[in-house]
Amino acid sequence: MEHNLGQGNVPPPGSIDKSRVLNVKPLRTLVPVFPSPSNPSSSSNPQGGAPFVCVSPSGPFPSGVAPFYPFFISPESQRLSEQNAQTAQTPAPQRVGPISAAVPINSFRTPNGDVGSSRKNSRTRGQLTDEDAYAEVQDVDAEDGTGEGRRTKQKKPRGRRPGGTAVVDLDQVANDILSSINPIVFDVLKQPDGSRDAVTYTLMIYEVMRRKLGQVEETSRDIAGAKRPDLKAGNIMMTKGIRANSKKRIGGVPGVEIGDIFFFRFELCLVGLHSPSMAGIDYIGSKTSQEEEPLAVSIVSSGGYEDNAEDGDVLIYSGQGGANREKGASDQKLERGNLALEKSLHRGNDVRVIKGLRDEAHPTGKVYVYDGLYKIQDSWVEKAKSGFNVFKYKLARLPGQPAAYMIWKSIQQWTDKTVTRTGVILPDLTSGAENLPVCLVNDVDNEKGPAYFTYSPSVKNLKPTAPLESSGGCSCTGGCQAVNHNCPCIQKNGGYLQYSANGMLADLKSVIYECGPSCQCPPNCRNRISQGGLKFRLEVFKTKDKGWGLRSWDPIRAGTFICEYAGEVIDNARVDEFSSENEDDYIFDSTRIYPQLEIFPADTEAPKIPSPLYISAKNEGNVARFMNHSCSPNVLWRPVIRENKNESDLHIAFYAIRHIPPMMELTYDYGTVLPLKGGQKKKKCFCGSAKCRGYFC
Repeated sequence: MEHNLGQGNVPPPGSIDKSRVLNVKPLRTLVPVFPSPSNPSSSSNPQGGAPFVCVSPSGPFPSGVAPFYPFFISPESQRLSEQNAQTAQTPAPQRVGPISAAVPINSFRTPNGDVGSSRKNSRTRGQLTDEDAYAEVQDVDAEDGTGEGRRTKQKKPRGRRPGGTAVVDLDQVANDILSSINPIVFDVLKQPDGSRDAVTYTLMIYEVMRRKLGQVEETSRDIAGAKRPDLKAGNIMMTKGIRANSKKRIGGVPGVEIGDIFFFRFELCLVGLHSPSMAGIDYIGSKTSQEEEPLAVSIVSSGGYEDNAEDGDVLIYSGQGGANREKGASDQKLERGNLALEKSLHRGNDVRVIKGLRDEAHPTGKVYVYDGLYKIQDSWVEKAKSGFNVFKYKLARLPGQPAAYMIWKSIQQWTDKTVTRTGVILPDLTSGAENLPVCLVNDVDNEKGPAYFTYSPSVKNLKPTAPLESSGGCSCTGGCQAVNHNCPCIQKNGGYLQYSANGMLADLKSVIYECGPSCQCPPNCRNRISQGGLKFRLEVFKTKDKGWGLRSWDPIRAGTFICEYAGEVIDNARVDEFSSENEDDYIFDSTRIYPQLEIFPADTEAPKIPSPLYISAKNEGNVARFMNHSCSPNVLWRPVIRENKNESDLHIAFYAIRHIPPMMELTYDYGTVLPLKGGQKKKKCFCGSAKCRGYFC
């Protein structure tokens, strides 16, 4: 699809529909051009683009158009955008003086197929490779196989579909999400340079928006017709400037840590790690003497070409181009990304390397791992399997960086049993009680394991009570479907299935209603996610200063169910008994004050459950009893009520707040008891977080 914005297509005042701008997709095919306030329609549109206008986020706004909250485009960005409008037909490469300088990104355009570019880079043009993963599967409504643009289907009118199903305005859904964000978050994102908080907030907003758009769209349309919520969410955020690190730079990216993982290429764009949403090589223009040359800043290596990463510290990377669906294979050319890599070889600048690995949980997708900084050591040309010449580049990882890809490689060796996991005390702590083994590991000291307890995979209530409201459950014999608005379980969840097709929590509701014993749906129903047992290969390990902890061999996507808190339901009297004896380390207390996610204060209020719940895992419990406290946790809990007409069936389930790399400790906030009871002491916190409160109780 090709449109020229701001070129003689300005509608009359008062007729502008902002939702049409938000609905343009994909953004990578567009170059937003903000018209000058003095002459917004000074240019013509020879291509006959659609009659809509893209208004600068900071104004000035035509009659009838109000600013959309939140925008953080500075007057300087407005001035630069207007300059780009005048030079959009002949874009110049971005320039950088010293190698360490950062370059502003305006109008979301770079010379190598960045988000907003109308064509794909030649490394991915005309083919679908493993590198495409989730965000790179071509949208057939927006692009053809050659990378040339073509018109998208026009947005269907709002209203109701045949049969009475409402057509939901996804742009309004996105607006509602953005309006619920804590204003403090936007203050963080306004900073010119990124930070860990800015990166974390950006990715959380993207994940919440992506999952919510997918949930709403699936409910309001046929599943087969569902569009790409990952692209929709990314396009909206880029359009509104909700991102971290809006400046291109050579070297590390503020707030992005080595070992961080991503499941969508758009996430790399939003945090400034790798700007092109498709191309494997990102670069900037560098001014040296009287000539301008490109320098590579980052590459994505994910198996689409004949890359070789057998040695964890050395990567043999194949150049881009040389393959086209219509024209067939050909020799690669020393241009664009290939030329940038060649120039970086001679300049010796650092290059960020992101490795795309197979997502075992979703075999058609990738997990992108930031492996740190490399330098290009050599380049040459060789014959590929296709028989044509390709460029090869040898990159070596800079020493002294934390392990990232090598952690994945070690786990694969443990899985293949080619290397023995050191420090294993028990291969399966659960003794077969779980569908996946949980190993017990100590590679810190000589302790042989935690105090004895009986492993139980679920909660036990010796004194069950009748449910507050009777329920016959659902009659979805084939499993609950998102489009079945008559399903009582879906109705209890506000009209939506709470889990996506990939099993991730789609909403941040305080209470989740799952199907239960009273329902006729099968065990694999999408509304029974927390009942399927462990889905990750977990290990209980000895920490250096916090006793025993819990972590996963597998990457965990944000919103994914991890485990429930198992143990024995006890009454308040026994809670007081444990507290007075300072033996409450293994008690889950729903009445504590639990700090919620600061980014969505309104949507993440303290979970509300029918009655207080206390679970003791001291003598009987599961892996959740080993999860340590953190003031900046990566896991949160939610009450899950399962449909059961005979008794109250309440469970505590844990979900990932954000993407969690393998071997990172799983933690949640224990909350606080206020006021402190007599004899109760504060416990020193060793979480090491930048936001550590210093204690918990």
